[in-house]
Amino acid sequence: DVNPHYITPKMLQFRLQKLMDEYVAGISTWYQTNGRLLGIAEKKLQMLKEDSLKMRAKDLHELLRAWENYHRILTAEAHMRHIQFREETRYPGYYYRADFLDLDDDNWRVFVNSKYNRATGEWTLRKVPYVQLIK
Repeated sequence: DVNPHYITPKMLQFRLQKLMDEYVAGISTWYQTNGRLLGIAEKKLQMLKEDSLKMRAKDLHELLRAWENYHRILTAEAHMRHIQFREETRYPGYYYRADFLDLDDDNWRVFVNSKYNRATGEWTLRKVPYVQLIK
């Protein structure tokens, strides 16, 4: 169902999945990304946000899926911003940053907290020390 005036929730979800897979260290890239790909993902997420305003629902089920997609986009952007902020590789188990291949335990053993300003659309990220509770 391709129409220039609207997009279905299912098609928007497919586009989001493809974007995250190809640019934000998904399985198709063997969990590898870099700063340049993350920059492209940032632009494509912005375009997807604009397109999401044209989502349409033909029934209540699609309406539910449409609202879920708004949450998915926000979650995907948070995930992408955190990977951008952490300039390090974390594999096995997470992702490779091809532009930062070394494991950096000093910067890994921290939490990254983010705050999203809905009014301006800006993200603020900061590192918070990790405290080992059980030794």
